Amino acid sequence: MSSNARANGQPDRGLWARRHNQALVALARHVWHEHCTLDKAFRLICETAAQTLEVERVNIWRLDIEQRRLLCVHAYSHGTHEHNPSGFEESLDFDSAYGVLLDEVRVIDAADVARDATLSASQAALGDYLRRHRIRSLLDAPIRSEGDLLGVVCHEHVNGPRTWSPEDEAFAGSIGDYVAMAYEISRRREAENRLRYLELHDPETDLPNRDHLLEVAHNALRPMHGDDSGLAAIHLQVDAPPPPGTRRDDPAADELGVLVAIAEQLRGELGETVTLARVRDDAFALLPHRHLHETEALSLAERCIELVQASVAANGMGHAGVSVGIAFSRDLAAPSADALLRNAELASQRARRHGRNRCEVFDAEHHRGLLSRMRTEQALRDAFAEQRLLVYFQPEVDLNGQRWRAAEALLRWRDEDGLVRAAADFIEIAEASGLIVPVGRWVLNEACRAARTWPARDGVAPVVRVNVSGRQFEQAGLVADVASALAEHGLPPERLCLELTETALLRDQASAAETLSRLRTLGVGVALDDFGTGYSSLAYLKHLPIDAIKLDQSFVAGLPADQYDLAIVQAVVGLAKQMRIDVVAEGVETQAQADCLRGCGIARAQGFLFAPAMPAETLQLRLAEGR
Repeated sequence: MSSNARANGQPDRGLWARRHNQALVALARHVWHEHCTLDKAFRLICETAAQTLEVERVNIWRLDIEQRRLLCVHAYSHGTHEHNPSGFEESLDFDSAYGVLLDEVRVIDAADVARDATLSASQAALGDYLRRHRIRSLLDAPIRSEGDLLGVVCHEHVNGPRTWSPEDEAFAGSIGDYVAMAYEISRRREAENRLRYLELHDPETDLPNRDHLLEVAHNALRPMHGDDSGLAAIHLQVDAPPPPGTRRDDPAADELGVLVAIAEQLRGELGETVTLARVRDDAFALLPHRHLHETEALSLAERCIELVQASVAANGMGHAGVSVGIAFSRDLAAPSADALLRNAELASQRARRHGRNRCEVFDAEHHRGLLSRMRTEQALRDAFAEQRLLVYFQPEVDLNGQRWRAAEALLRWRDEDGLVRAAADFIEIAEASGLIVPVGRWVLNEACRAARTWPARDGVAPVVRVNVSGRQFEQAGLVADVASALAEHGLPPERLCLELTETALLRDQASAAETLSRLRTLGVGVALDDFGTGYSSLAYLKHLPIDAIKLDQSFVAGLPADQYDLAIVQAVVGLAKQMRIDVVAEGVETQAQADCLRGCGIARAQGFLFAPAMPAETLQLRLAEGR
């Protein structure tokens, strides 16, 4: 359809309206697409407007409120199909009759710019522009958003005057609305992108955060090929405590400043080869952009340690350090970004336990063992809270008359399946977790409670022996706990003997001697348990007040046939007698062993030959029967 045909009104005006609407609908499908940028939207809008209105040029102008000028932000020439032609940089003064009119009308239509009164009043602003571009007729639509003028879309006709139909004017107004909506969509997308950026970045270092790194790892996880390479995750745990003697407000105590400096150092040196993220207040993690062999990952980790050390030294924080953990996707049971990062963090924790400025590679087998220990620890805590821990007692007899003289209190655990588990299954976990302290205190009280009811045999009241762990022995309140248990249950102190290991006594001999002295002042006996499995030296016994040593069952098992075991037992007994220390043999299972021990001069023993460990009620019943 030609411009002259439009001017003469020859075609059906309904046809114009349908054509305009079809163009707008098609335009909307593209402009509102989520991947359509503002520049692409401007291109589509200008092309559609130029083709539909059959004009030479369509330009989009933005109003600069501060400068009070209209700035051309997009220009399109329909004849050459060129967008933003080189050198086309235009701006117009907004403070004119044209500018005032833009702020008031839906469209400005000028069939002949040379004779239009409004444009004539704005010649200072428009005249030069109109002449230079040979514009004879124009149809301009203001761009508005929420009542505010943002700019104008200019439809420029060059081949003589042209009369604009109402349909043309309506279409041009819609084009102005489309530009306004494109601006609004772009603004919202920018806001969403900014919000998304803030959600995925650490505000203090401007590094990606853990969520961002998880996305990167998730996208990078692929089935591995080969047995020694894979996606690696490296976790950097930074330790930056304030130097000794510094206050919180001292610049030297600026841990955040150290972390920011470390982030800048790592980012500057590692560049685009990795994705570096701050995953916690005091920790970073990185994902190399290619799969690494273990040796390559270790080299990268060592480089990270060097960079951190250089950064903290440059900032006067030489006391800071870093623990590094590496994990590989090959160790995952199933692809999981979260598990990969978690494994790297676990490896860094292991490195930290072994000392700072070192690196550890995640060990799946070690981790499974750790998880098992954690489950056991939690189950043990639950059992303690639910009163499912038990105290069993194993009698100790006089080898000469096989009379019952003492009993050792042994911890047991009835698990959720009803199985009674021996202490060997869980005592190390209880010790490492610190649970042994409250549990040990409970065992002490239960042992004193039970022993108070045991009758004397041949005028001699039986002794109860209670194991004390190294962790318990180091507690400042141990002596007070013992005194409290004795007083609460009315047990004479000479009927309680505490059993300690060599390791517990030798950690701090001066402190151990003081604690033992205080226990002896209470009247409580002390025995050295599992003798022969630790340092196996009697030299320190002269400095520590020990009443008895318990010979470990490993020396008893080979008797009487093993001459080496026999020689060791005889030597221990001889030295103990010289120091007036009693010897009790553990783990006696045969009569031959008992006879051999008696022949060596050992008077006391315990083991399955005489009686297994049993609940307090069973032991009480046997005592009542005179057994």
